Amino acid sequence: MKIILLGPPGAGKGTQAQFIIENLGIPQISTGDMFRATVASGSSLGSKLKEIMDSGSLVSDEIVIEVVKERISQPDCSGGFLFDGFPRTISQAEVLDIFLDSMKMNIRATISLDVEDFILEDRLIKRGKTSGRLDDQNINKIRNRFKEYNKKTLPLINYYKSLNKFYSISGTGTIDEIRDKLVNMINQLKLND
Repeated sequence: MKIILLGPPGAGKGTQAQFIIENLGIPQISTGDMFRATVASGSSLGSKLKEIMDSGSLVSDEIVIEVVKERISQPDCSGGFLFDGFPRTISQAEVLDIFLDSMKMNIRATISLDVEDFILEDRLIKRGKTSGRLDDQNINKIRNRFKEYNKKTLPLINYYKSLNKFYSISGTGTIDEIRDKLVNMINQLKLND
């Protein structure tokens, strides 16, 4: 099963992605994790990515797509995968669809975790204090990320709705409550395959 997990920063994508990949036995493809590893490597691309991420801006489509294409070409992705944080724009989604089609694959479902901004802000500030992530410690950077998300990523909802591949659940409540909603959603998708 090939799934996209959508949601604004702080929606719980990373937490819930762990459950999905364990449940389905598929790898998680998190552009954020791949970018943070690149930053930690100290390479010139890592320095460039650090500057972009610290400003709260999104990484360019060209860089993201190259990283993703390389990753989904690996053997462990042949049976499915979960995208966490990708695609973020319609242009990325279109390039992804073309690439997947060339590999005789397609996205089965896009699941969005919906959470109100004030809850997200609280979650991110708390995460910033415990994780040390600079992009989660500044409310202006957080709000800039929300603006970027709303401007570039929300149009994906209509894109995937038009393909009958969009599903939405509430991302509020306890981790277990959200996980239960995801279990029900995934079980429905499995039944319809």
